[in-house]
Amino acid sequence: MLVGVDEDLLPIGQFARLSRLSVKQLRHYDELGLLVPAHVDAHSGYRYYRRAQARQALSIGLLRTLDVPLPVIAEVLSGTAGALDGVRAGLEAELERRRRTLAALERVMADGLPAVPVRVVTEPARTVAMTGESAAGLADVARATSAAIARLLHALPPAGPPQLIGLFPVDMDDTFEVRAALVTDRDGPAEPWQRAGLDLAVLPGGAFACVTHVGPYDQISLTTHAVLAWCAERGHPLVGPIREVYVSDPATTEPDRLVTHLMIPLEDLP
Repeated sequence: MLVGVDEDLLPIGQFARLSRLSVKQLRHYDELGLLVPAHVDAHSGYRYYRRAQARQALSIGLLRTLDVPLPVIAEVLSGTAGALDGVRAGLEAELERRRRTLAALERVMADGLPAVPVRVVTEPARTVAMTGESAAGLADVARATSAAIARLLHALPPAGPPQLIGLFPVDMDDTFEVRAALVTDRDGPAEPWQRAGLDLAVLPGGAFACVTHVGPYDQISLTTHAVLAWCAERGHPLVGPIREVYVSDPATTEPDRLVTHLMIPLEDLP
C-alpha cells in the first residue's frame, strides 16, 4: 500500500479478493478501459484501487456470470439504455436452439437412429428463380433459408401454392451460402426477378437418391442422415447441392405433418 499517500488505496491482490475477481481479470479490464486503477505507481507499475471501485468490479463479475460480453458491460456501466436487449435476444435464440436439439434427441431416443426408406427417382430439369443467403454455421441455416425464401416470395408472389426448393452445400463450413429456388415457367428480360436481383437458372435433372421427411424442419437433419448413409454404403459420391423440396405449406400445416423431400444427385459409378 502507498503508506502516507492514500490509505484508501488497495493493492491489486487485495482488491482482487475484495471484488472476487482474479488479478489477471483486473489487468485485462484495465487494458480494455473497463475498470481502470485509481493509481499506478510510476516506478513499479503496481496497480492500486479504491474500495469504492469494488461495487463496479462486482457488477462486472455478476454480468459476466450472465454471459454478458465485455463491450456490452461497458455500455451497462455507462448507463446506455437498452444495452442488454441484444444479449437477452441472443440467449432466447440459444434457448430455442437447445429446445430444438432436445426435441431431435428425444425423437432418436424414441425411434432409434433414422432408417427412412431411400428410393431412386428421376427428376426433370426445372426453370427457377433463385437467391442466396449467407449462413454462419449450422445453427444459422434455418434463418438463412427463411430469409432467402421470403425474398423470393416477396419478389415473385405466386398465384398458387409455390414450388420451393432449398439448396445446400455438402460441406458446411463456418460460413456458406444457402440458396432458395422458386419453380417458374416465366422468362424474359423484364421479369420482376431481375429487378429484385434474383437469378434465373435451370436446376439440372437426372437421378436422385430421395427420402421423405415428415415432421418439423428443424429435425430434417435426422432424415438427411439416412440418405447420406445410404449413399455411402453404395459407394455413391456425395455431390451437391443437396435439395430440400418443400411439399407442405408451413402456414397451413402443423409442424409434425410437414412433408419435405430430400434429394441427393447421383452420378454414374465408373
